[in-house]
Amino acid sequence: MTVRIGVIGVGMIGQEHIRRVTHALSGGRIVALSDVDRGRAEKVATSVPDVRVHAAGEDLIRSKDVDAVLITSSGQTHEQYVLASIAAGKPVFCEKPLATTEDACSHIVDAEVAAGRRLVQVGFMRRYDGAYRALKEAVAAGRVGAPLLVHCAHRNPKVPDGYVTEMAIHDTAIHEIDVIRWLLDEEIIATRVLRPRRNSRASAHLLDPLVVMLETESAVLVDIEVSVNIGYGYDVRCEVSGETGTVALGETSSVTLRVGGASSGRIPTGWQERFGRAYDIEIQEWIDGLAQGRLSGPNAWDGYAAAAVSDRAVRALKTGERATVSLREKPELYEVR
Repeated sequence: MTVRIGVIGVGMIGQEHIRRVTHALSGGRIVALSDVDRGRAEKVATSVPDVRVHAAGEDLIRSKDVDAVLITSSGQTHEQYVLASIAAGKPVFCEKPLATTEDACSHIVDAEVAAGRRLVQVGFMRRYDGAYRALKEAVAAGRVGAPLLVHCAHRNPKVPDGYVTEMAIHDTAIHEIDVIRWLLDEEIIATRVLRPRRNSRASAHLLDPLVVMLETESAVLVDIEVSVNIGYGYDVRCEVSGETGTVALGETSSVTLRVGGASSGRIPTGWQERFGRAYDIEIQEWIDGLAQGRLSGPNAWDGYAAAAVSDRAVRALKTGERATVSLREKPELYEVR
């Protein structure tokens, strides 16, 4: 079975997914495109065989030629397109965030519960990275005893001028927020945000870096360094400190050169280099699951829970105080089976 996929949003990440489905993965075919910039969609369509461009995302979703929807448009449009996909009864893969607020994500959860089956997957691709999966396996196996502390860093060489402080939480740290829930298999109950000395490379409207503090149900404490103008490269780190040892993501370079009294290795320059393989696995497993009539990836509840934490973290950033996180009751649809 070939899954016919329609893509809403053909910016950078949308084009990346179109390329991988068309040239790198199996079992899927891009049959429809839509973008707020019709001209851009038409241009992208010239490189995709037998694809149709739709004037609006809703038109694409309703198309009988589309089996599943892949949403890579701007975050503020996610809610409307995910809800339309659920209403049409079509599986939908939505890049993070699921929606831009906790309330919007809750609306999606309600719609999916009313539909009676899982249709939504959220693009938290770190769960598909080999290093993160090995980290989770070590923690789950008790190799370091009970986790006590987790130290994370999310470092970008630079960000566009339109990147504002709140984006450091709901666009950047949200990856770590989801990873912590998945890695420790428990919810986050509180957050604080600290403001270190400001990086002089940051734009005038941006507080950078930030340190996002999280507390989990079992009292594990998590610190997340978010530095988005650090210059030297794209560097993502995670270390779990347990009762009997520590386990961390390995260094990103395949080799380390030690010569002339110095040691060096390669650091990725961007997310494509660091997580390209994880994106491939993520989309391939989604396509395979659709062909088999199942979804096993991050779901709408995961998107909702991450949004709830990021909303509270933005509040904590503004107030300087600890903010508690209270989730709604988890619907049975999202319980592990």
